[in-house]
Amino acid sequence: MIRDITLGQYYPVDSVIHRMDPRTKLFGTMVFIISLFLADNLGAYALATVFLAFCIRLSKVPFSFMVRGLKAIVFLLLISVSFNLFLTDGKELFRFGFLKITVEGLRMGCFMGLRLIYLVIGSSIMTLTTTPNQLTDGLEKSLGFLRVVHVPVHEISMMMSIALRFIPILVEETDKIMKAQMARGADFESGNLIQKAKSMVPLLVPLFISAFRRATDLAMAMEARCYRGGEGRTKMKPLKYERRDRGAYGVYAVYLAGIIGINMVL
Repeated sequence: MIRDITLGQYYPVDSVIHRMDPRTKLFGTMVFIISLFLADNLGAYALATVFLAFCIRLSKVPFSFMVRGLKAIVFLLLISVSFNLFLTDGKELFRFGFLKITVEGLRMGCFMGLRLIYLVIGSSIMTLTTTPNQLTDGLEKSLGFLRVVHVPVHEISMMMSIALRFIPILVEETDKIMKAQMARGADFESGNLIQKAKSMVPLLVPLFISAFRRATDLAMAMEARCYRGGEGRTKMKPLKYERRDRGAYGVYAVYLAGIIGINMVL
């Protein structure tokens, strides 16, 4: 399951979405997330499904690779769906002792499950098609207006980019430590939830030590290269909007208008 976490990984392939400006992809991701919270009927989710499938097709990233990331949130997904399924009042369909399933609960549970799945896949498209450097530049440019109120935009963008870059590194490190512990007789699979949590302690301690060591090495390397923040720094590849980016903004506007229109009609 550790290897199934795809957040923060970059999938190198030549596609339209890979060549798009990172600001366009960030804005598109925000539009898609907002649309999922606005959607409250089958028509809106059908349009979201078509839009997501279109983006996956354009990205040329294998669908099976994106779905791998869902395995890491199965537990969260089950909890969210169960809470909506059993704790929503309405017209009763079935009853299992003190648990009951209502029409409204079934509807809310399905929509919540779809929303979580689409959120993970939609966010994965952005991280899989954008390098950490591009993401840093895109965030810095997109949040540039906050400099007026003295918000350290460059530093925030750098921290978010480094955090995303560290996710696949820490996942790989966790997998190595887990295999080393299993070779020494550790058991991470058997037992109840409390026993599994206790068995993770020998895994977490060396992982935190390794993470702090990597962070210290990175800080020393940046200091040795005279890194002093974003003030006065130039870019090797300045961001520039192309025709495909302007077309993407038009697609976003049409998509969001379609979601709002479907909600108003249905």
